[in-house]
Amino acid sequence: MINFLTHRSNQEDMRIIIGLTLALSVFSACNSGINGEKTVGNNHTVEPVDSLLDSVYHAHGELGNYRFVFRGDQYSFQFNEGNYIYSKSSNKSGKLLRDTLTNNGFVRYADGARLILSKEEEAKYAESLNSVIYFVCLPLKLKDPAANKTKLDDCIINESVYATISVHFDEEGGGTDFDDVFYYWINQNTNQVDFIAYKYSTNGGGVRFRSAFNSRMIGKMRFQDYLNYEAPIGKPLAELPLLFEKDSLKLLSEIITESVEPIP
Repeated sequence: MINFLTHRSNQEDMRIIIGLTLALSVFSACNSGINGEKTVGNNHTVEPVDSLLDSVYHAHGELGNYRFVFRGDQYSFQFNEGNYIYSKSSNKSGKLLRDTLTNNGFVRYADGARLILSKEEEAKYAESLNSVIYFVCLPLKLKDPAANKTKLDDCIINESVYATISVHFDEEGGGTDFDDVFYYWINQNTNQVDFIAYKYSTNGGGVRFRSAFNSRMIGKMRFQDYLNYEAPIGKPLAELPLLFEKDSLKLLSEIITESVEPIP
C-alpha cells in the first residue's frame, strides 16, 4: 500500500501519479459491474469469461490423481472419466478411520470395519471431505457443469491488475452448498488465481477471503496454500480486496497442503 507520508523524489512521485491514474481507470472493478468484452485503459482488451478461464486452466494445469497431508490427516483424490474417489485417513480415539466419497455416496471404516452412520452423519462427514478436496482443486473445479461463471470488471489489488470472476451454482449438481457464491481474482500477468472470496450460509453463514502463496506445479497440476481471512457477515465480496489491503480482515488460519505427490 502507498504511504503518502513518506518522502519521495519527483521521479518517484510521477510513478505514483501514473499508478494512481491506472488504478482510477480500473478500481471500479472492486464494485464489480458485469462485462462481456470491453476495453480498460489504453489498448487493453478484457476477454470474455470462457477465453479468460481457458488461460486460467492452462496456468493451473489439469486435475489428476494425488495424495497429500492436510492438518495431519492423509487425503487423496482420483478422477476418471467423470467418476471420482475422495478419501481421508485419520486416527481418532485410537482407531484408524478411513472415509471414502465417490459418485455412489459416502462410507466410513474404523480399523477396517464399515460403520453404520445416520443420514446426518453421512452428510456431515461427506461435506467435510468434499470441502477439503474442492478447495485444493480450485480453480480447476470451475469446469464442473453446475458452476455458473460471470466476468466482472477488473480490479486493482496491491497495485496489480486482476480480472474478476463471480461464480454461483445450479441447485441440481451444485451440492448441498449450491447457494454459496465465490469471487476469483486472476493475475493478468500470470493467469493464476491469487485471491478467492466466498460467502456461505451453513452453520450460521460467513464470509471468507483467501490469499494464495507457495504456488507450485507438482506433476501436471498447480497447488497453492492460502492465508484464510474472515470478513463481517453481509460484507459484499467485491469490497474484500480493499479491506485486505488495509489489513482490516481477521486472519483465521493457514490452509497448507503438505507432502503432495501424484498417485501412479
